[in-house]
Amino acid sequence: MMDEDDPMAEIRASFFVECEELLEALQDGLQIMDDGEADEETINVVFRAVHSIKGGAGAFGLEDLVRFAHQFESVLDGVRSGIIEADRNAISVFFQSGDILGDLVRAARDDDIADESRIQGVMSSLTSMLGADAQEDEAEEEVSDFQPMGLSLDLGLDIGGNDAPVLPDLPDLDAAPVPASTVVFEDGYTIHFLPDSSLYASGNEPLHLLRLLREMGDLDVTCDTSALPSLSELDEEKSYLSWTIHLTTDEDEDAVRDVFDFVADLCTLTITGPGKPGPDLPPTDAPSSPSTMNDGVPPDASSTPPQNSGPAPEATVAQKSGDVPDAKTAPSPVTPSAAAKKPAPSASKSNKPRPTVRVDLERIDRLVNLVGELVINQAMISQSVTEAGLQTNSAVSEGLDEFMQLTRDIQDSVMMIRAQPVKSLFQRMSRIVREASSMVGKSVRLKTEGDATEIDKTVIERLADPLTHMIRNAVDHGIESPQDRLAAGKPEEGIVTLSAGHRSGRVIVEVVDDGAGINRERVLQIAIEKGLVAENAELTDSEIDNLLFMPGFSTASEVSDLSGRGVGMDVVKSAILSLGGRVTIQSNPGTGTIFTISLPLTLAVLDGMVINVASQTLVVPLSTITETLTLMGPDIRALGPQTNVIKVRDSFVPLLDLGFELGFRAPLDSYVGSIALLIAQEDGDHAALIVDSIQDQRQVVIKGLQDTFGQVPGVAAATILGDGKIALILDPVDVVANADGRTQPEHSNLQLAG
Repeated sequence: MMDEDDPMAEIRASFFVECEELLEALQDGLQIMDDGEADEETINVVFRAVHSIKGGAGAFGLEDLVRFAHQFESVLDGVRSGIIEADRNAISVFFQSGDILGDLVRAARDDDIADESRIQGVMSSLTSMLGADAQEDEAEEEVSDFQPMGLSLDLGLDIGGNDAPVLPDLPDLDAAPVPASTVVFEDGYTIHFLPDSSLYASGNEPLHLLRLLREMGDLDVTCDTSALPSLSELDEEKSYLSWTIHLTTDEDEDAVRDVFDFVADLCTLTITGPGKPGPDLPPTDAPSSPSTMNDGVPPDASSTPPQNSGPAPEATVAQKSGDVPDAKTAPSPVTPSAAAKKPAPSASKSNKPRPTVRVDLERIDRLVNLVGELVINQAMISQSVTEAGLQTNSAVSEGLDEFMQLTRDIQDSVMMIRAQPVKSLFQRMSRIVREASSMVGKSVRLKTEGDATEIDKTVIERLADPLTHMIRNAVDHGIESPQDRLAAGKPEEGIVTLSAGHRSGRVIVEVVDDGAGINRERVLQIAIEKGLVAENAELTDSEIDNLLFMPGFSTASEVSDLSGRGVGMDVVKSAILSLGGRVTIQSNPGTGTIFTISLPLTLAVLDGMVINVASQTLVVPLSTITETLTLMGPDIRALGPQTNVIKVRDSFVPLLDLGFELGFRAPLDSYVGSIALLIAQEDGDHAALIVDSIQDQRQVVIKGLQDTFGQVPGVAAATILGDGKIALILDPVDVVANADGRTQPEHSNLQLAG
């Protein structure tokens, strides 16, 4: 492992962060190609992502990563040029290659070793796609880029005579060179480009930029070699060459400047309009000399590791546009310094990216904890002001109101810092689907919806394992075999849909498959055989479905790499419960199954209603409460001796005594005049919880109980109130689900063995 005090460690870490972003862009592009909606720019995005990873890896000497990325890049270039067709089989190989590329990036980051057998298998597929001729051309390309120029050395020597040697047609070596910047072009753009030494050290190449410019219009290129020292004084790590380029194009200046976007911090660049001479370029000496791009932003020359990389050989001679050799390459790679400091595009662009800064997650967590303490402190001050009996229009009360609003704004801002889109998590599930379907010999495609939904980063990280189990379960058990699907009149390819969205103040994640649904007869029979339920049990469809979450339950007849060990869905439920979430199942025979995960938006702070029940102070999340009700006699209806419902407008909902359900007291004799909270559940149903009184509505800081008490039914967490006392935060939906049989008579039919 690298020393954290080493400045190169920070640069290396920045490179790997950039790699994750590039891998995400790669997956996005491949998904668009797989959906059949790819255009030329999509293919270029995919190519540039691989090329950029390769360039950065070369700067750090990551040979395995460079070698694989180069092969992948060559195949993608074949797609760009039309030599290779991007059919379904090819795209499948591209997805596998993207997975391998990610493995190699993470192996290099963690000083680990990637699976060599998998790498070689995918490498062979890429090689076969290139074909023998393409492979030979690629091998030749590495040396063909260097185009030696013949130079006449007729020195006019007369061996038999007394003539002194002469050097015809050679300029006076003592004459000062004419700066290229004095040339004035009447049309197009004049570009003066002086690379910094760090540009070469990071694996970038000026020739790639010239080729991109040539694609935009007519090009006239002149290389200034006046700064080249004698061979004995030449330092191979310094930059001595500069270029003056005249480009005639219909593109605007922003498009021209975008060509140099990846190397903006690694060069001096000026672009002038028609009829204007460009300024003289600064002398090309040490690589430490500051470079600017019009606005004077200096490059971080120290951010790239030293390399024995001098200027490219073909760049040492003046070339015209017709002399720029063809090659299958793309823009220069993103380097750690360039990626971290790349300036934003011109303000005239509509898609101008926002500047960002990377912060260690531990610092954000510490900030979140401090905000939590601030919320608690604010609650304590509010409590003190209330107990002091100060008037609401007093200066203290008004100041406290402003303090409360400021606390709220700070808390919202900090929560936004922690929030991240679930896109990266969903992309990881794409690989799970590919690998799982390959193992079981099925054709399965993953579709994602709502991948821009933002969730607390901690939730995203802890959701990865349960989602992996659910995706594998959907592929292995949910989706039928190709033969069975065809026999049922379905497409041979199965679909697993992974979606995310916000609903009722919570995050809802769904895993949906279009398979055969749950075979409830088989599930019940296996549960009886395993002794998980009594033999004479009569269960509802919902109760049978929930048997899948029981420890040790499995419908697999054989143990495989994916299933059959009785470990899976029970782990899913435990992991989700630890996040304060819930998981439910809906299944329709022949059409598929839906697993729904409901999660809190954040694990730090929530808006709650403080209530009293049997002399206990509790907190109910405000997002679950639809409205509050005062119960009137005509609205309460009895269903049997112990079951009550309440009429809410045109419907009836179950009525639960919260104090009795939590074991605080016996049921009340009458509920007339009591206060009830109408609770909304994820499936759209409602239930009413009877409470003694409502104290207040406030923000509370979530304090987990799982580490100390484990999972407590109906209790999500705890908090500290303004008076310093601890109050439980309820999970009202879980209270309803675990309610006594008075509201759900069929619940008593579930007789667990033992």
